[in-house]
Amino acid sequence: MIEGERARFVADADASGQRLDQWLAARLAPNLSRSRVQALIRQGAVLIDGVAAGEPKRKLAAGEQVEIAMPEPEPATPQGEVIPLDILYEDDELIVVNKPAGLVVHPGAGNWTGTLVNALIHHCGDSLPGIGGVKRPGIVHRLDKDTSGVLVVAKTDRAHKALSEAFADHGRDGDLERAYVALVWGIPERLSGTVDAPLGRAADRVRRAVVPQTRDDARHAITHYRVEERFGEDQTNYAPASLIECRLETGRTHQIRVHMAHIGHPVVGDPDYGQAFRTKANRLPDALKATVLAFPRQALHARLLAFRHPATHMMMTFEAPLPADMAALVSGFRQL
Repeated sequence: MIEGERARFVADADASGQRLDQWLAARLAPNLSRSRVQALIRQGAVLIDGVAAGEPKRKLAAGEQVEIAMPEPEPATPQGEVIPLDILYEDDELIVVNKPAGLVVHPGAGNWTGTLVNALIHHCGDSLPGIGGVKRPGIVHRLDKDTSGVLVVAKTDRAHKALSEAFADHGRDGDLERAYVALVWGIPERLSGTVDAPLGRAADRVRRAVVPQTRDDARHAITHYRVEERFGEDQTNYAPASLIECRLETGRTHQIRVHMAHIGHPVVGDPDYGQAFRTKANRLPDALKATVLAFPRQALHARLLAFRHPATHMMMTFEAPLPADMAALVSGFRQL
């Protein structure tokens, strides 16, 4: 098969009970590997009787119609684009930016253009694509699309190696410090504490969840939090909230968002882990209620990043103030 083609098969009696990925890969060999078939299934490119299959391990039944659509080709290498950058610091080794909410860090499915990487390639010139991989040049850590704040990118192999090692170590040797600020629903009973709860995939494979340590995909995850401000704690008519600082001992996907929801204090505006708390906005004054309901993302911001410079070996610290939308949200809660 080539990009843009569609193929249709009908599962015969011998296919009954077989895994979809195995059966389909056998019919598409040698053009597509089984791993490629699995990726296409997860992307929704494989339909069974007109419905996305979803899982490679799904068992087939005789008579089912299987259709696969190869996606259109994507650029092999990200291209530079003129996208404004809020640069906090830059030298020959690295660049530190204040990433706005809504900006994807690196290209991926559904986001091949308009990313931070596209902006950095344009800004830094031809050297950056050779650092750390074609599709993630210079990237040593990431922030969710709708999380704002400080992010460092390597411009040399030396910087990429040193910074990657620091993030992999999560600052245990003192060479890295990260602090986030989040607006969460409610006020934690303990004004400071630690959430030590392993994370794994949730049922939909995109989100994460606290899972038993014995699960194969369980990953060690620790978040330290401290309440900085409390809002509405003396107002019985209003839904209280807190501004908290979170410091990561590990760096798992969605870690802060999942851990805060796990202890009953999800991040305000979080579409994945805080939807059950959305009705709390109805207990707020009308103006604040409107602000909360209109807030389009999780109220989470990477406020501080400190690391040892890979060339000078000096510790460097960078901070980014709350973006305007989150600052307005916090200001509204301060009026309670």
